[in-house]
Amino acid sequence: MKTQNIYDVSPLLKSKKQNSFAAYNYLNMPDLQFFNWCNQQFRVNRGIYNTIDQWFYEYGVVNIYSRRIQLLAFLDSVKDQLNEPYSSKFIRFGHGGLTKKLNDFIMDNG
Repeated sequence: MKTQNIYDVSPLLKSKKQNSFAAYNYLNMPDLQFFNWCNQQFRVNRGIYNTIDQWFYEYGVVNIYSRRIQLLAFLDSVKDQLNEPYSSKFIRFGHGGLTKKLNDFIMDNG
């Protein structure tokens, strides 16, 4: 029997059924562990993570599962766009870039 990696984001980002997301253990992690996982996967620092989380909350994504799914989908959508020619410790958006990317993400996926 094939086991599923609980850290594999690809099925989560491609699926449209939110009920199936509850089965993914990493969505149930405490906030610090979930952030640490995001940091490892996307090189996002705590300030950027908190800003994205707050932005989605203020946008109306109140449910923590839905918000984490949106956060992961957003980070997955921008990770290649933000590939810098040099390797840095954290992903960078530039001044005002994060808000613009979040608005673009909502417009493209709304």
